[in-house]
Amino acid sequence: MNNKIYLLLILFMGFNAKSQDLKKVNFDDKFKKENQGKSKVTIHEVKELLHIMIAITESGLDNDDMVNQEGEYYKDVIKYFEPFKNEPVILKFDSLMKSNPLNYIFLTGNTISYNFKEKELVKDKNYIFPAQSVSSHTVIKQNLISVYKKDIEDFSNKSDFRKFYKNSKKYYDKIISDYDKQANISRQWKWLENNFEAKVNSYVIMASPLIGGLNYTTSYKDNDFTQILLVVPPISNSTLLTELENTISNTRNIFTEIDHNYITCPTSKFQDELNEALKNRELWVNTKQEGTKYYPTPSKVFDEYMTWSLYSLYVLDNFQGNQHAFNYIYKDINDVMTERGFPKIKEFNDQLIELRKNKKDKKIEELYPELIEWCKNQ
Repeated sequence: MNNKIYLLLILFMGFNAKSQDLKKVNFDDKFKKENQGKSKVTIHEVKELLHIMIAITESGLDNDDMVNQEGEYYKDVIKYFEPFKNEPVILKFDSLMKSNPLNYIFLTGNTISYNFKEKELVKDKNYIFPAQSVSSHTVIKQNLISVYKKDIEDFSNKSDFRKFYKNSKKYYDKIISDYDKQANISRQWKWLENNFEAKVNSYVIMASPLIGGLNYTTSYKDNDFTQILLVVPPISNSTLLTELENTISNTRNIFTEIDHNYITCPTSKFQDELNEALKNRELWVNTKQEGTKYYPTPSKVFDEYMTWSLYSLYVLDNFQGNQHAFNYIYKDINDVMTERGFPKIKEFNDQLIELRKNKKDKKIEELYPELIEWCKNQ
């Protein structure tokens, strides 16, 4: 993974709807009624337009992590839109991303604040200014889609983007259908809320075939309503895996994003204990792996271990009696986390599984004290 984009991923995971005073969302009563208890997958039209515009910038063409450059869809995008790569707005977006790669997020992340009405962009009633900051590192005060609204409209009209989007509907529908079949959002949602105190009112998956290595999750809260938004690439179906293995892998990709919204609250209650238990950082983190520096505190290290190990418990509960399913994901979790620089993942995984096995009547967050005590004794 390109290090620059990997950095974006880690930083944006810290972004949340509380970080600025400017209003991000407006969850009115109508919105709440329409979305309560529901999850949906969508390929947002304005968002897809911005992904396409970025794909034909010099930055996008040179970075296969920022933009997924595999598959027929990408070839179609380049063939259709590359003749417009020297349009002033494309050159401007390229300069923005070269000056600060985080502008990729501010451009694509704020697209949901607008919708098409024929040839014009009109403001969305519920998403006002959703992407304002990337952790505490970078903050913007203007919605870039509002700033470049006229230029984006002109590009869309000149390239006849809406025709391309309409003609791609069958492909988009397949992406949405694959998520509905394999991601099991509702099952994950129910399982997490049965095992943690945190509650979420709604989930939205914003997918795009052009998303490469940068996928993330963030939450919005307004008017006593919490919505989790995930930005992800399409479901992956590897010919090297069985149908079951593909399902488990795809579910894991989503699960390890959304479970952050459940584990961080109990973690915050044990800051002092975790500081003591994981004070020997080199025991828990391979500091030679560059990516681990983005988990600078014991709490963040613990959460990353917990995020992945928790999926072992999910598979045990939801694929009961299927030893192959468990063996596959158990090895996958341990291998991936070890490679990323978390050397005690197998022991941590085993301990969490054992604690849950002995105390099935308890919520998982009730196991935290014993798990942290185990960490302390390593």
